[in-house]
Amino acid sequence: MIRVALYFILVGAIAYGVALLADRPGDVAITWQGLRIETSLMVLGAAMLAAMLVLGLIISLIRSIARSPMVLARLLRNRRGTRAYEAISRGLIAVGAGDVAAAQRFTAQVQRLAPSEPLALLLTAQAAQLAGDREGAERTFRDMAVRPDTKALGLHGLYIEARRRDDAASARAYAEEAARTAPALSWAGTAVLEARCRDGDWAGALSLLEQQRLMLDKAAYRRQRAVLLTARALALEDNDRDTAKALAIEANKLAPDLVPAAALAGRLLAEGGQWRKASRVIDAAWRTSPHPELAQAYAELRSGESARDRLKRIEAAAKRVPGHIEAALAVARAALDAQKFAKARSELAPYLDKPSRRVCLLMARLERVERNDEGRAREWTARALNAPPDPQWTADGYVSDRWLPVSPVTGRIDAFEWRLPLAGTLTAPVIEPDSPMPPLPPEQIRQTEIAPARGRSDDAPAKAEPVIPLVHAPDDPGPDAVEEAEVPAPAESGGWRKIFQ
Repeated sequence: MIRVALYFILVGAIAYGVALLADRPGDVAITWQGLRIETSLMVLGAAMLAAMLVLGLIISLIRSIARSPMVLARLLRNRRGTRAYEAISRGLIAVGAGDVAAAQRFTAQVQRLAPSEPLALLLTAQAAQLAGDREGAERTFRDMAVRPDTKALGLHGLYIEARRRDDAASARAYAEEAARTAPALSWAGTAVLEARCRDGDWAGALSLLEQQRLMLDKAAYRRQRAVLLTARALALEDNDRDTAKALAIEANKLAPDLVPAAALAGRLLAEGGQWRKASRVIDAAWRTSPHPELAQAYAELRSGESARDRLKRIEAAAKRVPGHIEAALAVARAALDAQKFAKARSELAPYLDKPSRRVCLLMARLERVERNDEGRAREWTARALNAPPDPQWTADGYVSDRWLPVSPVTGRIDAFEWRLPLAGTLTAPVIEPDSPMPPLPPEQIRQTEIAPARGRSDDAPAKAEPVIPLVHAPDDPGPDAVEEAEVPAPAESGGWRKIFQ
């Protein structure tokens, strides 16, 4: 609206000036070197305006002729950039589709058109990865790492290539440099944090976690800090029990349901005579996560008390989680110690239809202690060999007798869960270029179920993806993730198979 008003004002002013000159005509005489020119004021004004227009056209023409080489060069450069952009786009699409020949062809075009562009370097590196040229990919990533605009991406590529060749020292160095260059890089911070945890540098890991506090949500930060504090407290338990107790108490405040922190804090508080506080710590964790370590810590809370007093205290704790097998096992164990055999049998009776290993071993002990029946005790011991396994600390297919702060397979923090170690977690095979995915044999699927080993379910290292994914889907944890696979239930036999059986 303002522009329209200004336009009308300008037109009105010009019309007013023209009308003013028309109403007041005058003569103009110019004498120059004996030449006399006489004309009216209106004609002189029109002549001057026409001269100015002609002069402007001449200047514009000269200017266009002078700038024509630069305009032509810019036109050719834009055309070259368009061709390079199309080649880069098609090359990245070919890389994503796994077309090695097309990716190499478009990479050659990009190298000829725009070899120093950041996306050209990325296409070159990923095409080399897709073709299996690890040295070429690493060489390109090194070129990217020395440039300010591609340094973070180059360090990420070098980190992944170092992980591929199992060079943990180089991978950690690249991750630390990336974390110093760009602290907002989550992969770099996570990699450095996991590396420090694998080395047992809990103080350094806690310091790094504090630096990343603003990049984590509050719940994740509190949980990870509690895990690291618990790990450090366990490491200091034998040498500096006071510091270990303080760390365990802080970890329990951050994550009251973290079983190792609650068990350690309760045990150290009980050693210092703080039985009430220890009981509250263990009881809070027991209500949310009944666990044998908590039951053991609860049983050893007061030294020197009688077995019957201990049984009463554990019975009171069991009432807080009614119907839970851990409560029944804790009461049965305490009843055995207190020579209350009928109580122990009544607690184990609901689980004798499909007893687990711990139930079988407790029944064997009960037969041996109560009735001195060695035959029945051996029978229950033999049943324990083939009984369903009890929950254990499991992470990424690794079964451990005790809780660990990080997974020894993937390095993830707080990866261990208390659950049944069935065939569960297996590393999914990665489809390499030009190679079909082999079927997973049944023996490998049932390997962990047959015998829960204290290690990975397979000794072969997991293959890495040939290309660094540009974008992960929201439910895709990345190339280093380990997926969990459920064990299929055996099909019921029927039809002709049933007749043959």
